[in-house]
Amino acid sequence: MLQVKSFCFNPFAENTYVVSAANGTCAIIDPGCRSQAEQTALETYIRQNELIPTYFLNTHCHLDHVFGNNFVYQSWKLPLRIHRAEQPVLDFAARTGDLYQVPCEPYEGAVEYLAAGDRWTLGGETIQCLFTPGHSPGSLSFYCSTSGWVISGDVLFQGSVGRTDLPGGNMDLLLSSIREQLFSLPEETMVYSGHGPATTIGSEKSSNPFVRIGSN
Repeated sequence: MLQVKSFCFNPFAENTYVVSAANGTCAIIDPGCRSQAEQTALETYIRQNELIPTYFLNTHCHLDHVFGNNFVYQSWKLPLRIHRAEQPVLDFAARTGDLYQVPCEPYEGAVEYLAAGDRWTLGGETIQCLFTPGHSPGSLSFYCSTSGWVISGDVLFQGSVGRTDLPGGNMDLLLSSIREQLFSLPEETMVYSGHGPATTIGSEKSSNPFVRIGSN
């Protein structure tokens, strides 16, 4: 079973994830560590648990999810993996930081592109890329069937869904992504969101007011 460790970082209370396998390999997903203290917390966890960062990914590239991108790249020299449609969002992150008065350095590392259906392995377990746009143009969710979880970024939250008023957002597309991609997963699947507590697919199907089964 893959272990999922979450950190709540930066002024937007973003969830950063480290997914690790028994063999010590790990993936860093959505590093929102903005301050030196937050960067130290992430690095310390990895070092103390003798983890080997192997993958570096963004579910999407809004400001709060990319504050730590340069830190991760500089620390472990891993290429950032994103959907191609997120490249303009990543490129605009520094400008967004100026608008919100929370400075963000432009990402200066290598980038590799992921696509819907791509699969990658960690400690022998397969993680699949689900294409879940709507909150942003190229949002990906990362699903591990054997460990029973999905990291959904800002697509689906406990009792809510991602905002769609930012450039590239589309509510109809977001709801379609949730119903067709996420709600097709087993109901017991844990959902690790970009903000807030974890939930399950079954709970959101039955009670989420935006997308519960039977709602318009």
